[in-house]
Amino acid sequence: MSKPFRGLDSGQLLLICAAGLVAVAGVAHTAAVGLERPEVAIGFGALIAVGELARLTMPGNREVAPIGAAAALGYTVLLDLATNPLRHSALQVVAVIAVGMVAGALPHLAVGRPPRLDAMARRLLTGALLAFAFRPLADTLHKLTLGDRGTWWPALTVMVALIALTLGIDMLIAAMLRAEQVRTAFKVAVRDELRMAFPLGAAVAASGVLLALASHSMDLVALVVFAAPLLVTQVAFRKYAGIRATYLQTVRALSRVTEVGGYVEPGHSRRVSRLAVAIGRELGMSEPELLELEYAALMHDIGQLSLRDPIPGGATVLTEPDQARRIAELGAEVIRQTGVLDRVADVVRRQCDPIDEDPPLSSRIIKAANAYDDLVGGSTDRDRAGAALERLRLATGSQYDGACITALARVVDRAPAYRL
Repeated sequence: MSKPFRGLDSGQLLLICAAGLVAVAGVAHTAAVGLERPEVAIGFGALIAVGELARLTMPGNREVAPIGAAAALGYTVLLDLATNPLRHSALQVVAVIAVGMVAGALPHLAVGRPPRLDAMARRLLTGALLAFAFRPLADTLHKLTLGDRGTWWPALTVMVALIALTLGIDMLIAAMLRAEQVRTAFKVAVRDELRMAFPLGAAVAASGVLLALASHSMDLVALVVFAAPLLVTQVAFRKYAGIRATYLQTVRALSRVTEVGGYVEPGHSRRVSRLAVAIGRELGMSEPELLELEYAALMHDIGQLSLRDPIPGGATVLTEPDQARRIAELGAEVIRQTGVLDRVADVVRRQCDPIDEDPPLSSRIIKAANAYDDLVGGSTDRDRAGAALERLRLATGSQYDGACITALARVVDRAPAYRL
């Protein structure tokens, strides 16, 4: 299978195939009947291409193209240009979006940065769904806006209603795909999409509607006027995403200090982090909680740097409870010195608290994941993994949380140690 299709699940492949069929139908129909108002189609198509060229990856590995999406939405709900009615069909909308997206993706392909096909397919299908719902109503809505008694309220009401419906369907599709990809509950994926993707989607929708309304009186000049602030906004989004990525890379680099210093086994922090995040997903934690859990899991052993003599193998599960708590407290103090990770520091500090003291869920998860990796390490021996799980089960209720151990067992059974 070619590189762009590697790692895609059945849901993603189905989405890509559906988008491909819709795109072919739109381009073929438009080529057969010709472009309605080609200068308008080319102008909006160019802005879509610019948006795809400037696409970015947001937290949660979500690939977005706000400018392209706003331009596609604006072209879809465009009723007239300088009061001259526009009658382009839904299939022409699909063709313009598809061609613009491909044109914007070509420079990325040329430098070896292929776009995520499932993300492009979702953007295309969202635009197509809105176009097939809105374009048949365009003539009627435009007539309602003309004349002395004409008003934009019916058109705006229909626009907002259909855009909201389309945005909701798009978020449900994204949640279904994400639930399958990261193995989390569908309701958790929906909650994450509402929290992480809805604000940006709402901003894009508002920009698209304003672009369509501005074109009513400003003609194609509206494309240039609106492109500038959208580009500035996208630069801010890109900086935010870059800061988040750099932050995580910095934490990962710091977590390796204990490995380089010989305090823990190589790869221990990364394995515990991945295992903890998998357990957190199994227990229905949200994305912000998972990010905090990942930070804490990566740095859960940083307190060992204060030890004069390293623990053999760095296995805190084999140490006395008092020493393990002291290591956790010292690590939390180091993390707190950053001034921005106080909650992460609290999770690290309480990872060795007894269950009856009700430590945070993240702390209980880290304790279970750390104990498992201390006992198994990077081994792929299933007998060793089974023995480690049995040992943790025997200590459930006194040292480990039962729900965490149950989730740990499911994760390990589903994905062997070498895959974690």
